[in-house]
Order: sequence, then C-alpha cells, then structure tokens
Amino acid sequence: MKPWPPLVFFGPTFSAEVNFMEICKNNEKEMKAMGVGMNPLVTGFTNPNVPWHVPCGGICYGDGNLVFIANDWHTALLPVYLKAYYRDHGLMKYARSVLVIHNIAYQGRGPVDDFNIFDLPEHYVDFFRFYDPVGGEHLNILAAGLKAADRIVTVSHGYAWELKTPEGGWGLHAIVNENDWKLRGIVNGIDTKEWNPQHDAYLKSDGYTNYSLETLNLGKAQCKEALQKELGLPVCQDVPLIGFIGRLDGQKGVDLIAEAVPWMMGQDVQLVMLGTGRQDLEQMLKQFESQYRDKARGWVGFSVKTAHRITAGADILLMPSRFEPCGLNQLYAMSYGTIPVVHAVGGLRDTVMPFNPYEETGLGWTFDRAESSKLIHALRNCLLTYREYRKSWEGIQRRGMVQDLGWDRAASNYEEVLVAAKFQW
Repeated sequence: MKPWPPLVFFGPTFSAEVNFMEICKNNEKEMKAMGVGMNPLVTGFTNPNVPWHVPCGGICYGDGNLVFIANDWHTALLPVYLKAYYRDHGLMKYARSVLVIHNIAYQGRGPVDDFNIFDLPEHYVDFFRFYDPVGGEHLNILAAGLKAADRIVTVSHGYAWELKTPEGGWGLHAIVNENDWKLRGIVNGIDTKEWNPQHDAYLKSDGYTNYSLETLNLGKAQCKEALQKELGLPVCQDVPLIGFIGRLDGQKGVDLIAEAVPWMMGQDVQLVMLGTGRQDLEQMLKQFESQYRDKARGWVGFSVKTAHRITAGADILLMPSRFEPCGLNQLYAMSYGTIPVVHAVGGLRDTVMPFNPYEETGLGWTFDRAESSKLIHALRNCLLTYREYRKSWEGIQRRGMVQDLGWDRAASNYEEVLVAAKFQW
C-alpha cells in the first residue's frame, strides 16, 4: 500500500492494525484532560481537536491531511462537528470523515428537544430530525452522520445493498439511497494470527492439536474427539458435529435452530451451541441439553477458548441470521476447515459461495429465507455430502482453508475509499 496521510480511528467496534487509541496509549493523561471517551457527545465534539494536542506517533498532526473514521451511531456526531465547527468556517479544509456502519439497526434515537445539548448551529437540527411511522418524529444521530460524512462504508457488499431497502435500512433506507454515491461495502478481514489452526493457542492442550491444510484430516479428527470428550458427548467420528457460536437473539436466527432441533436429533448428529442473550433462549439451550443428553450441549455464557475449540472440532457451523452485516464466525470456520450453513444475507451471502456438486465449487450451503424448513433443506444436503461424498466434502474444506481472509485486501479497499474522500470537494 502507498503511504497515506495520518488516519484517526474512533469508535467502539472498529478492528484494524492501526488504531488511534493504541497509538495514543502513552498519552492517557492528555486524552482524559480533553474528555475523549466513548460518550457520543464528548467523542464527537472533542475528537476533531485531538490532532492539535495529542502527539500520535511522536508528533501532533495539526491541520493536515487527516481522515477521521467514525464507527456506528456512537461516534456519528464526529462528521457533524467536523463540518459545523471547522469546515464551514474554512478550517481543516483538507480533513475528511468516513462513517462505517456495522449495524444500522442501532441509530442513537431520542427526542428532538435533545438537539440543544449538542451545541450546534440551529439550522443543523435538520440533519438530525427524522420521522418514521413507528418512532414518529425524533432525533437520529446516525441519520445526521450519514448526511455529514464524506464517505460511508459498511462491512459487506451485500449489506450495502440491503441498507437501501425498506427491510434492511431500518427506516434510514431513503437517506442511504440519497447518499448512495458515497457508499461502499467492504468485507471485514480476520486476525489470521489469533484465528489460525496451525498456531491456535487454545488447541495446544486437553487433547486438542494444531493442524494445517496438510494435516487436516488427522488434526481435525483429533480436535473433534477432544471436543466430544470435553463436553461429555459420545466419542464418534462418524457422527456429524454441528456447532453454533453467537448471541442468543432473534437477529441470529436461534429460534430457527430451535424449530429444526427435533428434526436434527433424528438425523444422528451432535449439536453444540455456545452463546448468551435472551433469557428464554438461554433456557432453551439448557432444555435441549436435558432433553437430548447424548446428542446436544448448550453452553450459556461465553468463552473464547470454547469458541476456538468448537470452531476446530465441529464439522459444520450454523449461521441462520435474519440479517448479518458481515459475520466473522463463518470466516473463522472456513479457515479451520469447518463447513458453514448460512442464511444468504449481508456478508454471509458475500463470503459463502454455495456448493455446486456438478462443478465441485463453493464453500458451504446457503438458504434464501429465514425459515426453519429452508434451514433443514440446506442442512439435509450438507449432511448427505458429509456422509456419502467425502471427496467433495474435503474439497469444500480445503477451498475454505486456502482463502486469504486477512485484513490486507480490506485495507487496500479502505485506502481506495480514503483516496476518493480526499479528492471530494
């Protein structure tokens, strides 16, 4: 990648090699004195001032070629303040802002009267004022950020398209369509050091083992046996082991799995689910384990170690999400030779190419509607391939493992967005 002007990242969810808070970890006193934090108002107002006061990388950037990257509604005020307090007055005229949307369902809504606390010029209320049939007239921070940002990025091509629809835009689809010219979808990368079966620290004990493409069959079989033993399931290599890792709520389609469980339990499979969330769904996991003691395990809570071990030991990973901006678990799974079965939405549609048995292509199985019957149909074909067509199964595993799923490609795409923002006037 070519050298680029300093980047300043803000937000609770952004993951990249260059992170503003990491760069400035030795300047905690200055950051606190300026009030920089995750409070949306304080973050949006103070962060444009940071380059004059905090010596990132040893120097203060000042009014140079800066790109502020804000993430979600939590920091969507930043592009607004950059425009209202600086660029509208001929200051920081070379600075740009990019707003990254990880989940448009969360928008920072409130009463319109709350606009007064933002200390913005009165006419800026039109950036925030928003009406929808459900919420009525209200203040919407994400809407303001979408209008003020120089560029908008979301975390997959599929999700970028969905944001422009009434179903996927969560009320903001009209604003997204008006700003379509500055919108781009870029699929996230994964940390290939932490999520790598060859070097995974959680596979070095308790009977697990590290493995590579060359040792896939033996290594994955050993991890499956270790997982079965650790969770108290019968040890059997021939029984497909199905995993789910994620938040227990409606978005993740956990209820679809619940509806499909009776069918699954009749297919001679094992099911392992790890997650936390809605109490009724947590109770459901416990009920499955009690009802299908020799076939199901439900881990309520979250464990990084167990997530890694399920990813390595499972044969199949379920992701029946109703919407999924990007999704990371399917990327982790493929890099470990675990086959994803996913609802074809957002980033799942972008990253999991359906298996084609005639051409021996594809990376997993997909279904086109969030219905348990559709999930069952996809899973039935997946299990058939696992049991009857082992050569095809291994081909899917290997195609998943050889992909370049790191951040380099995503970073290059981000650079293109920054260049485009740079030359926007």
